[in-house]
Amino acid sequence: MITVSILGGSGYAGGELLRILLFHPKVKVQEVTSRKFAGRPVSLIHPNLRKATDLLFIDPKDIKKCDLLFVALPNGESMGIMKDLQKKAEKIIDLGADFRLHKASVFTSWYQREHALPELLSKFVYGICELHRNEIKKASYVACAGCEATVSILTLYPLVKHKLIKENVIIDAKMSSSQSGMSPSLSTHHPERAGVVRSYMPSGHRHTAEIEQELSEFGDLSVAISATAIDMVRGLLVTIHTVPNKGVEEKDVWRAYRAEYKDEPFIRIVKESTGIYRYPEPKILQGTNFCDIGFELDWKTNRLVAIGAIDNLVKGTAGQAVQALNVMYGFEETTALTSPGLHPI
Repeated sequence: MITVSILGGSGYAGGELLRILLFHPKVKVQEVTSRKFAGRPVSLIHPNLRKATDLLFIDPKDIKKCDLLFVALPNGESMGIMKDLQKKAEKIIDLGADFRLHKASVFTSWYQREHALPELLSKFVYGICELHRNEIKKASYVACAGCEATVSILTLYPLVKHKLIKENVIIDAKMSSSQSGMSPSLSTHHPERAGVVRSYMPSGHRHTAEIEQELSEFGDLSVAISATAIDMVRGLLVTIHTVPNKGVEEKDVWRAYRAEYKDEPFIRIVKESTGIYRYPEPKILQGTNFCDIGFELDWKTNRLVAIGAIDNLVKGTAGQAVQALNVMYGFEETTALTSPGLHPI
């Protein structure tokens, strides 16, 4: 049994992390912090956890030592305090963006600010277990991937590794409202968000840097992301447009995905000939740690279209973090993460 604490537990990511960890047989949740809600019940902010826990939020300054510390703070905050956090736990999993990129110059370019602790960037392992399981096993520090980066990387990885596609890739990402976090804004206000299909970032999405970083060892990938907000609370769907290399056939695509993912517990290849769920659909992934991947080879337009779907709060954030915890401590990797999605919902 290990003790874990959550720094920044009042947001959606922190709440989802707590939901999973409370039912992990090898984990005791020691403390959950919130400046705003210190002293108040966790279930007041996360009402789905009523009777699941009697924990109270504590002020971050009062957090005690634990075996592993989850950091679920807004982007830009953890790097300012990471040296102090290292004194609180031997192992740290950061759910934010501060330590995902390996180069400080790349971080500055995409986040428009200098990195506060560039010397620590090399200490963090990028948190996608399917790509970095061996490194995560030995790691003390893990930086979870961005949700859009997670599903895009997992969908593209076999295609790029097996050299099935050309360098230029266009990712059409449909984003749910929970990806904007718990703090309200005009764009997330219900009358403005409800019913929309809003193209809010047709270029320049910062997760581009993560995707290129993780896939660059297989070639000079050029990634363009178009992000669209849709009327859905949870879920993320990417439709990735690529150009197949000469001679690539459907059997080559199947072979690549099977080679990389046949033993992966949370990757499912979804390509049915009938039914309404023939391709990945985030609706049926809500609450799960699965990443569903599908594809279509279009001979007429010479396109290989790859499709990926996840729950952004689970496989894209909290579930990914718990999966990393399991690997770090040698627990069964699927522990506390095997729940299937709901249908209908």
